[in-house]
Amino acid sequence: MRVLVRCCCGPLPVGGGAGRRPNPRWRALARLSAAPGWEDCQGARVREKPPWRVLFFGTDQFSRETLRALHAARENKEEELIEKLEVVTVPSPSPKGLPVKQYAVQSQLPVYEWPDVGSGEYDVGVVASFGRLLSEALILKFPYGILNVHPSCLPRWRGPAPIIHTILHGDTVAGVTIMQIKPKRFDVGPILKQETVPVPPKSTSKELEAVLSRLGANMLISVLKKLPESLNNGRQQPAEGVTHAPKISAATSCIKWEEQTSEQIFRLYRAVGNIIPLQTLWMDNTIKLLDLVEVDSSILSDSKLTGQAVIPGLVIYHKQSQILLVCCKDDWIGVRSVMLKKTLTATDFYNGYLHPWYQKNSQAQPSQCRFQTLRLPPKKKKQKKKIVAMQ
Repeated sequence: MRVLVRCCCGPLPVGGGAGRRPNPRWRALARLSAAPGWEDCQGARVREKPPWRVLFFGTDQFSRETLRALHAARENKEEELIEKLEVVTVPSPSPKGLPVKQYAVQSQLPVYEWPDVGSGEYDVGVVASFGRLLSEALILKFPYGILNVHPSCLPRWRGPAPIIHTILHGDTVAGVTIMQIKPKRFDVGPILKQETVPVPPKSTSKELEAVLSRLGANMLISVLKKLPESLNNGRQQPAEGVTHAPKISAATSCIKWEEQTSEQIFRLYRAVGNIIPLQTLWMDNTIKLLDLVEVDSSILSDSKLTGQAVIPGLVIYHKQSQILLVCCKDDWIGVRSVMLKKTLTATDFYNGYLHPWYQKNSQAQPSQCRFQTLRLPPKKKKQKKKIVAMQ
């Protein structure tokens, strides 16, 4: 059925292409999907089926897997899902660039550094772990809008660090949501596809990221195969169950011995330990705990532990297992290595620091030799510049 819509054509976008983009007002009326028979006011048709022209926005290992799947689909000439694939990433201090840029260069894909997004013609945008707020003007450049591969079961864990918060809060179920981006706010658009997976016990954020990145890449490809239908069948996110996953900072890695249980500390270690080592304070020196292990029950029955008053932060070297035992709110954790000026095993730390301290302070109680919570000063807020918000 042909639908006639009254519209006013604005300036044409810069760049070549097979056809002109439809006016943004049409997409608003069509819920950002292209219905069969729709044309812009100059007579050029919106593509109703693949192959699509895709502009991809991404940065890290998670988004690299999505880009890999898109590139594989582009190379698959039999299926003809993607005709054109170009990449936008963010600048990096590393000469090699971020994982997405590395992959794009290796695969000879055109790549732009934000805020440059090129000037070509595209049917749909795809975002995965990009971390920039995209403007409404940019979103409306795409006839089918911009899709986001988000590693959580939205509306749970909206924000830039969903995988970390999944591990940090002990979630037993994780997932991926393919959603449509809306202007001005992160992760609030309609859901096109959502799948869940169990979180393996004691999984790290890096391990879970690998699982979800593959899941998300496969889900995106299935959405692109039926893009107009997927957009028309999108469902709004529920108002209940909303949680937020803000960025982590150095302060996140500071252990609060009096407040956190052993389980909470291990979750923190699995969530952020591969990004920011857990930190504490010892004799006014910042010390990083590099390798945490669970403490065997046979060690905890040692008379050296049971025969004295325990206090959160108390640190004892256990010679038989060669680990540092540290008391927290409810139990003990084990530490195999630390960093204090340089990386030290638990035995090195004992020989170089703990044992000399006990010799020098022979009358002191063991509770005086303990780790204390490191209190980092809050970061000063940067003055906001008056710029157009972009994703």
